[in-house]
Amino acid sequence: MMTRPTNPPGRPRRGGGTAPQTRDASSTMPPPRAVTVTNYRADPLYSRIVRATDAILKMGKVVRPIDVLVGMGLLTPAQLADWYAGRTPYLERVIAGNLKRLSRLLRILRFHAHELKLMPSFTAYRRHGSRAALRFTKTGDANLEKVYATHFIWPGKQPFHERAENDST
Repeated sequence: MMTRPTNPPGRPRRGGGTAPQTRDASSTMPPPRAVTVTNYRADPLYSRIVRATDAILKMGKVVRPIDVLVGMGLLTPAQLADWYAGRTPYLERVIAGNLKRLSRLLRILRFHAHELKLMPSFTAYRRHGSRAALRFTKTGDANLEKVYATHFIWPGKQPFHERAENDST
């Protein structure tokens, strides 16, 4: 009796279909958890956000989400300049990464800024040499636009430093 050889998974069969793919439980990744106040420090993006925020606060008292994106390498200064000049219709178009990851990043940044006792402040973005408003998102959703346009400001008179934040506790 002659047996037919079986095709390896993913190889076409004679009927034109493909063999069913089997996955073991270890190859599937669990869905990402929602970022909350209790777990945001465990997120893989957290350490990169902290480094970018620390570098920004060493130079001044204001942390802007767009500066964090530049500091993390997700946005170049040239892309930012094009957006300010109106050559890019909305900022999300040129940011490296997907929108879900970007949303996580902005949420973690808000939690981290709160932890550092930075004060949120909305800022209207206008195109250079014009009164035209700049858009961050393709949809123009007011809530998302506000998240992008919120700066975090160190309220103290002295330059920001970690010790000032830790002394109060």
